[in-house]
Amino acid sequence: MNALNSLMDGFGTALTPLNLLWAAVGVLLGTAIGVLPGIGPAMAVALLLPVTYGLDPTGAFIMFAGIYYGAMFGGSTTSILLNTPGESAAVVAAMEGNPMAKSGRGAQALAAAAVGHFAGGMVGTLLLVALAPTVAELAVDIGAPDYFAIMVLAFIAVTSVLGSSRIRGLASLLIGLTIGLIGLDQMTGQQRLTFGSLHLADGVDVVIVAVGLFAIGEALWVAAHLRRRPPEPIPVGRPWLGRADLRRAWKSWARGPFIGFPFGAIPAGGAEIPTFLSYVTEKRLSKHQDEWGKGAIEGVAGPESAASASAAGTLVSMLTLGLPTTAVAAVMLAAFQQYGIQPGPLLFEREPDLVWGLIASLFVGMVLLLALNLPLAPLWAKLLRVPRPYLYAGIMFFAAVGAYAVGGEVIDLVLLLVIGLIGFGMRRYGLPVLPAVIGVILGPAAEQQLRRALQISDGSVTGLVNTPFSVTVYAVVVLLLAWPLLRKALPRRTTTTPEAPEPRTPSGRSG
Repeated sequence: MNALNSLMDGFGTALTPLNLLWAAVGVLLGTAIGVLPGIGPAMAVALLLPVTYGLDPTGAFIMFAGIYYGAMFGGSTTSILLNTPGESAAVVAAMEGNPMAKSGRGAQALAAAAVGHFAGGMVGTLLLVALAPTVAELAVDIGAPDYFAIMVLAFIAVTSVLGSSRIRGLASLLIGLTIGLIGLDQMTGQQRLTFGSLHLADGVDVVIVAVGLFAIGEALWVAAHLRRRPPEPIPVGRPWLGRADLRRAWKSWARGPFIGFPFGAIPAGGAEIPTFLSYVTEKRLSKHQDEWGKGAIEGVAGPESAASASAAGTLVSMLTLGLPTTAVAAVMLAAFQQYGIQPGPLLFEREPDLVWGLIASLFVGMVLLLALNLPLAPLWAKLLRVPRPYLYAGIMFFAAVGAYAVGGEVIDLVLLLVIGLIGFGMRRYGLPVLPAVIGVILGPAAEQQLRRALQISDGSVTGLVNTPFSVTVYAVVVLLLAWPLLRKALPRRTTTTPEAPEPRTPSGRSG
């Protein structure tokens, strides 16, 4: 009941004219940026992060939430029309959505995706309202050893789940941890990796890291491959769904949130795994097996619903534990730090207006997303015709302006370019970007919690495993590390994998 009362107060905050305006702006900007090839929600939020410096924190995060959900919908539009996912969560949408579009049913595919996002977001946000306060209350009793164990789990999980190999994931994490070390030691005051520069004594701002790795790195990568002729988008009419489509899609919309939400809430869960699980589930339950691979509407409705619910799940970990489980959550955590706000167990007590206003704005954003994007789908399709040289030149310009706005110093632009070149190199050698961002943000916090735990135990390593919670978390870490060996030891079972068109990304890699 307390959560319900707090949510009602949150609606009072979210429904003010100014905050409604920020929600609408966020949804429109997020969808417009998400539609463009190669630009996912993480890059959208990172690019617009510096723009919100002058905004009230509540209005800024309401706009971020709109950007997040809008960009996820925009990514599915690109997948369906161009078979080019803007981010990894939209890869599965291309499997059935693009064949639907090629067969003249692009409008129905876009409508199924839009309603799926609405249904998944609504159910996921309701679960967020129900679970987040409880998780926050339990998290108050978590000590330094437990927090360090959770962060180790995040490091291991994010390097195990993402990328083509664990070695590449660990290499990316090491890059992020190294960047996170730059600056003064918080406990001793000694300089680390500053090379004598006073500017680096304060460390590298997370905004510069996020914009450099996501925006500059992607822009440089695309610029290196501009000779490839981009595919022509498929014409789209007004999205609509007939009775037969609704009968087939509504169960998929209902099942998706319960697959997506739990994976969004766990470290490194994200939307990649639940979208594929939803796809496989819908295929097994479908009565139209002959349509799969040729344009089954369930293959769009279920995964998109799961993806939207997973986005709500990521907010549970971020708001209650300060633990980002996706790239977007990592950038939003940087935004909280930008305003001097630390997400965690006490956030619901210290900033109730901001938190509940943000959660209520998710409901408002979902309604705006559905109302705006169904009739505007043909317009979003036209954005796909923007020449990529102009598009990415604009991205470089806004990224540079945003980085300069952080500190007002030219060296910030130099750091942005250096980190952008690192991001380009990571894409060149197949290193996932998310572990690096997680390393930059969580690295200093993990070091601090490690030192606290060792101080409490007088330097004894047993102080890291002296609670049931930490032991449980480390058991999960061991299971993650040992799973590839266990999987090889298990007897193999012959299964038939679904045939699907290979989705293409601007950088030639999946998501």
